Amino acid sequence: MKKLNLKNPFNIHPQIDCFYFDGYKPCLPHKQYGIHCDGCKFYKKLVKNILIVKLQAAGEVIRSTPILHRLKRLYPDARIYWITKYPDLVPEDIVYKVFNWDLSAILFLMEQKFDLLLNLDKDIEACSLANIVCSKIKKGFTQKNGVILPFDKDAERKWLTGIFDDLMKVHSQNYIEEIYAICGFKWNKEKYILPGYTLPDVKMLSNKKIIGINTGVGKKWVTRKLSEGRLITLIHKLEKKYRVVLLGGIEEDIINKKISSATNAVYYGIFPLRSFIGLVSMCDLIITPVTLALHIAIGLEKKIILLNNIFPSNEFYLYGLGEILEPKVACKYCYKNDFDNKCSSYNCMDKIADQDILNSINRLLS
Repeated sequence: MKKLNLKNPFNIHPQIDCFYFDGYKPCLPHKQYGIHCDGCKFYKKLVKNILIVKLQAAGEVIRSTPILHRLKRLYPDARIYWITKYPDLVPEDIVYKVFNWDLSAILFLMEQKFDLLLNLDKDIEACSLANIVCSKIKKGFTQKNGVILPFDKDAERKWLTGIFDDLMKVHSQNYIEEIYAICGFKWNKEKYILPGYTLPDVKMLSNKKIIGINTGVGKKWVTRKLSEGRLITLIHKLEKKYRVVLLGGIEEDIINKKISSATNAVYYGIFPLRSFIGLVSMCDLIITPVTLALHIAIGLEKKIILLNNIFPSNEFYLYGLGEILEPKVACKYCYKNDFDNKCSSYNCMDKIADQDILNSINRLLS
């Protein structure tokens, strides 16, 4: 047996700066070919460490993934780290390490040295982490005395539109353009990158096109959803020509069961995130408000009908996959969390006509 040099067994590169080497488990070249560091032809010098801080929300994590295209093109030999509250939504085949937002991850990142930090979140916890992590360059957002501030001029536009309603309502950039601008880049219509997903064990056999309807919107902006009665009426019309599948998470479980019992729509239940992506992949077209399902559908390049009322429509870019339908009310783009006595109707989303939705479906699936 070869005698080991205990100071440097197998002549491991003294700077430990190979892209593939982490000192914990066998590296990829060793796993594939059984080689050791000494004379390894796969040695790739690590040139940069990059940290992306994008904690939330789930849909925004997905629609921040286009930035990975640019980072990999500019820094092909860099290690990209990402910390988030939704690690299952980050493409692990591109990102070197994905961290869940917890104490162990924060302690690790505090000890590391990065060349570039991109904080894409405007919230205190993300900005506080961005402040304490050591990095040569920091882009995006910081905080001082509990006040969110931009790190530099590249983030000023996004910062200003977040604090002044009048600027928010007239700004022309979509969210992905904004993310690129924050990082100092120009967006060239790079697409979403989804993580690997699994197909759920469900039978989707149908001789009709399959329409997935996402019924939920989360708790922050309940103004985004169609009412239960309206969904039932719409589904009855869709059933004449299409197969309808109800989509949602644990918060939508009760309403989806009620709608399914009142219609012929199929509801398969609650799935883990990656299986939920797989379920969406089995549909031909997705009808959804602004929520996670929208961004999953964009990433899967499905046909999409986006039902929108409270957000500026130019915030969304559908890559030519669908259409945005909105109620004809003067007060849209209000960003209201709930309806109040100043609203023109209790649920302005219900003012989007069924026939407009049916016409849009026919155009997209023709």
